[in-house]
Amino acid sequence: MHYLTVAEARDLPGLRLVLSAHVPGPWGEAAKAVFAARGVAYAPVAQEVFGANDDLHAWTGHRNAPVALLDDEPPVAGWLDLLMLAERLGQGPSLLPDRSADRALALGLSAEICAPYGFGWERRLLMLGARFGADEPPADTPASVVAACRRYGYAAASVAAAAARMADIMATLAAQLRRQDVAESPYLVGDRLSAADLYWACFSNMIAPLPAEDAPMPAAIRDGYAALDPAVATALDPVLLRHRDFVYARHIGLPLDF
Repeated sequence: MHYLTVAEARDLPGLRLVLSAHVPGPWGEAAKAVFAARGVAYAPVAQEVFGANDDLHAWTGHRNAPVALLDDEPPVAGWLDLLMLAERLGQGPSLLPDRSADRALALGLSAEICAPYGFGWERRLLMLGARFGADEPPADTPASVVAACRRYGYAAASVAAAAARMADIMATLAAQLRRQDVAESPYLVGDRLSAADLYWACFSNMIAPLPAEDAPMPAAIRDGYAALDPAVATALDPVLLRHRDFVYARHIGLPLDF
């Protein structure tokens, strides 16, 4: 994928989407999938993972990704606000079910995957724990990495609790998919694609990376994603990966472009 720099993008009209350049960050990949499903075009803008991103911060108020900027509107960040922007701008079937109860379920499952203290958040803590294995990163850790650890609530106690939280979320998703199997639906909620399906497909790569030919990610990221805590490995029900593969094949498409 070709990325614009902040300097190139900031004065452009239309939708610009800040993404972690050349890595399959789950929040960014999910944002791309949501906008694509709603038929919303955007110009990708590069963010450097664990970089200072001072120019990005000066423009958007954020150092991380994804962030969306539409014309002169305020920046939009966070999975829910990005989803609602895609819903506002897009066309065709909504990524939220029609019935209120189903919509609440789809949003609740999405939050369990994407929101703070959800699946992705806890997986990130486990990966930081594997890297540092202590209450605080070592003294020679780059300042940008230390700042990220603080943003994500990195501490020994939070790392210790992360695997059980992930396993609980995965069990909830697997149970929902099995209920849907009985209803003869391949989707997490109802009988059509919802945002929850896209989020699980994208975030599942944090524990079961797609093959290299479909997602040619850097080896260090692939190794980090593939290294699983025993509780997480046990919770990796085959129904979760069957759903992931279906959503990529039917709705997202492969290989990934990042």
